[in-house]
Amino acid sequence: DFLFFWGAVFLVTTTLVAFLKKENEELIPAKEETKGITDTYRLLFSIIKMPAVLTFCLLILTSKIGFSAADAVTGLKLVEEGVPKEHLALLAVPMVPLQIILPLVISKYTAGPQPLNTFYKAMPYRLLLGLEFAFLVWWAPKVKHEGGFPVYYYAVVVLSYALHQITLYSMYVAIMAFNAKVSDPLIGGTYMTLLNTVSNLGGNWPSTVALWLVDPLTVKECAGAQGHTCATAAATEV
Repeated sequence: DFLFFWGAVFLVTTTLVAFLKKENEELIPAKEETKGITDTYRLLFSIIKMPAVLTFCLLILTSKIGFSAADAVTGLKLVEEGVPKEHLALLAVPMVPLQIILPLVISKYTAGPQPLNTFYKAMPYRLLLGLEFAFLVWWAPKVKHEGGFPVYYYAVVVLSYALHQITLYSMYVAIMAFNAKVSDPLIGGTYMTLLNTVSNLGGNWPSTVALWLVDPLTVKECAGAQGHTCATAAATEV
């Protein structure tokens, strides 16, 4: 119901904007950055061919591989170990104020001439938190009891997520600040959209691969079936 309501709101408002909002002809700049879709893609191709942009795109496409498993799989594995989904959802509530405050705080450090320094500094801490997330998954069955999980376990999970959010937003705000800084003002919209799209892709494809690799890399043992393995989906079913 929630998704349906807001989906309807989005559809109505964007349709109203499309039909009712008129461009102010007097404020349109004399020199437009592109004249149509074809020109836009030609411009994007010419931007991405530049050696510095190409190198930067390769870096941001591969920079988040180390975080992919921790980001994509931790929540699923905690649920698999018995942590109730509704409890994990509630743990996200304290993160909301933090997510609002963090960009404001971090932007002070990314406003200088070298915004990517914050990105580099946050990276090792985020990698270490990936190991800590693995520890949380390993620890879950050790502390589980008949009534569920103790309060101190949830406290550690909340603290871990909070620290993870700090490193995540440090990298996110830094990369956005860098993209805004290096984008050519004349073609700023096209240039910045390209870099931000590549940045988003750099975070999404490793998570997809990590989720796909979960089953092949999971070690399973068959109980009560000597000489059989549970390495494949078919074998697990048997």
